[in-house]
Parts: sequence; structure tokens; C-alpha cells
Amino acid sequence: MHSVYIRPTGILHGIEAAAAVADRAALWLAGGPAAFSMVELIERAGASRNAQFIRASDLAQSAEPELKNRLDALTRSRPAIAGLDFSWPLVMGIVNVTPDSFSDGSLHAEANAAVEHARKLVVAGADILDIGGESTRPGAEDVPEEEEMRRVLPVIEGLGGVGVPISIDTRKASVMRAALSAGAHIINDVSALQYDPNALAAAAQSGAPVILMHAKGDPKSMQIDPRYDDVALEVFDTLAAHLATAQAAGIDRARLIADPGIGFGKTHEHNLELIAQLSLFHGLGVPVLLGASRKGFIGKITGEAEARQRVMGSVAVAMAGVQQAIQILRVHDVRETVQSIAVWRRIVTASAGA
Repeated sequence: MHSVYIRPTGILHGIEAAAAVADRAALWLAGGPAAFSMVELIERAGASRNAQFIRASDLAQSAEPELKNRLDALTRSRPAIAGLDFSWPLVMGIVNVTPDSFSDGSLHAEANAAVEHARKLVVAGADILDIGGESTRPGAEDVPEEEEMRRVLPVIEGLGGVGVPISIDTRKASVMRAALSAGAHIINDVSALQYDPNALAAAAQSGAPVILMHAKGDPKSMQIDPRYDDVALEVFDTLAAHLATAQAAGIDRARLIADPGIGFGKTHEHNLELIAQLSLFHGLGVPVLLGASRKGFIGKITGEAEARQRVMGSVAVAMAGVQQAIQILRVHDVRETVQSIAVWRRIVTASAGA
């Protein structure tokens, strides 16, 4: 099978992006505000991969239908989802209502503590809250749906009127339905609606936006020797297939978000490859979410064994995503991430010579 991929490079921001687009030296990426002046054009046949770098403006002159379709997916604007505007990076704050989270243990396992923590994240600048009642750390056991609902529903109900959209982080159709009824707005499924045979129908019937994440295997087994011939392209193809499956089930593409799934069935090296090539995933034609906060590969690089001490490494990964125009950053450390984005945004939008 022969496939073609386009990875934007030479990504520009702020006044540089606007000037390059005005001069026809660059194209808007996902409708802006970032633009790209170059692309890596990748052709893959089986395990064979050939790539060349060309000007984005030259690619725009191509009459080949497949390239035109790929380029359209890269450049068209992303419509708002759940009232969220993707013109600048958004921050999703993580609220783990679990006794065994890898990142914060049982700090927010009780509903009142979780609600208080979530409200603090909103004050810190979170644009979205992600509520989860089942740990998906490597080796984690499944949680019965009744227990998962017992954990998350009081939190969602307690966040009524919080002022930002709430996503429910679950793989189970029954939890999705109950959480949406309790006030959640978005479904975030690490299995891309593949774990529960009823999940596709539940998501389609709900009308809610859905985040589809790539994972290789389930949490219990996903880190047992994961292998890829080309991790970025294989993850891209799998997510494209999940998006197509969701659409076929009746979920409008305009309410879908893709997540490459850092840490889910990937080695440390795979994670780094994916982060280095994140811009590739704009070619899916939907907003892209990056969730790498406090993960093990950061500890591998820094030598920091304690997840809660990986704040600065996590912010560095988040900003690598921002540089590649990722629309949503899923993080534990909201205040630090929001502050970093605010400073970066002020720099790239500064007037020339100011």
C-alpha cells in the first residue's frame, strides 16, 4: 500500500507568520495563527519511507488530487468545539478522581477535594477540565463502571456553573451517558471508542464532542515491548481510521479531536519521535491534543523519579507542542503552563522593533 503524508515544517508565529502568508511564502496552518513555509513530503510503501523537503507555496500549486486533499486538511480552519476557540493553545486541566494515579496518587480521590482542586485549576487559567475516575497508568486494572460513576458523577455535579467545559475521561458507554447527563460536555476516550462495543453509539447519540486517542494495547499490557516500523506514520494511520469509524457511526468530524497518545503503548524513544513530529497530525484535519504531562519519558530524560517533580520538563514538552501549533494541552500543572503560553504569546505577537 502506497501512502502520502505532509508534515508542516518551518512553522512561523505572530507577525512573521502574517508577513510570510501575505508574501505567499507560507500557508496558514489549521487556519492560523501559525503558518508553515516548508513541508516534509513523505511517501510510504510498506516499510519503505522516502521524504523530501519542499516549499509550501510550491506544494500549493500541485494539481494531484491526493496532495490537494492532504493540503486542505492541513490548512482549513478548525471550527469551535463546545464553545472553545482554537485560535490560540488551550489548556485542559487534569482532575484524577482515583486512588492510584501515577501523577498525584490519591490527592483528589474524594469528591470534595476533587471539586476544590478543579476550581483552583480554573482560577489558574484552565480552559477545560478533564475528570477521570479510572487510572490508565501502565499496569492499571480495569475499574467497574459503577465504581467509576461513583467517583466522577459527584465531581461533575459539584462543578456546575464552573464556567469552562468539562470532559469525561472514560472508556465506558454507561459512564459517558451518565457524565453527560450530570453536566459534562466532552467525551475523552483513551481507547478511541474501541474498548466498549456500545461506546460508538453512545457518543454518536449524545451529540457531544469526542477526543479520540491512540493507544496500542490496554493499560495492563501496553508497555510490554511496543513496536512500530514508523511510529509517527502508524499512529497517524490508526487515528485516521478511528476518525473514519467515528464518522461512519454518525459523529460529525467537526466535533472530533485527535490525540497521538503519548505514553500509551510507546517506548521513551517512540514518545520523543512523536513529539518531534507533532505537526504531522494537523493533516488529520481536526484539532490535536497533546497529553504528555509528568510522564515517564520526562523522568527518563531528567532522572526525576517522582512524577510530581517533573513540572518544568512537562512545561518544556507543552511548549514544544505550542511551537507546532497544537490546539489543546492536557496538563496537571495548569498555572505554570498558562504562564509559559502567555509569555510566549506576548513575544510572538510583539510589534517589530517594539
